[in-house]
Amino acid sequence: MTDRRVGPHVDQPILGTPDSFPERSARSGRVGRTIAFVVIGIFIAIAMGGWGYVMMAAKGNTDVLTIAFTVDGPNSITITFQAHKPADRTAVCRLRATDVDHVEVGTRDVTIPPGEEDVRLTERVDTTARATSGHVQHCYLVQ
Repeated sequence: MTDRRVGPHVDQPILGTPDSFPERSARSGRVGRTIAFVVIGIFIAIAMGGWGYVMMAAKGNTDVLTIAFTVDGPNSITITFQAHKPADRTAVCRLRATDVDHVEVGTRDVTIPPGEEDVRLTERVDTTARATSGHVQHCYLVQ
């Protein structure tokens, strides 16, 4: 029988034995990874803090309080609310009417022009079914 090996015959490992390599300290790989994780963590913390600041600054200073609501009939509700905003800014407030199952049955956007900081308004919202509750969902500054 003939030897079918191609190339020279090798009796020892090609890359060497474990004794052929220099000793590594037990901490050599951990230090580099720890530094990388710390740098990545700091970067993420700075990015999240910046994002939070931008979102908070973009919201503006509006405050709203639902004072009362009156169900006018099967197709409308009247909501009385007070809004606080900067006097030189326009605000838009979304009024929302819900039914007994808390399903939205009507909405209306109310624009509050510049001029006053504290405004008390009474607005009517048309509904698609009988509303049982009404409130101001949110207000935001326009300009």
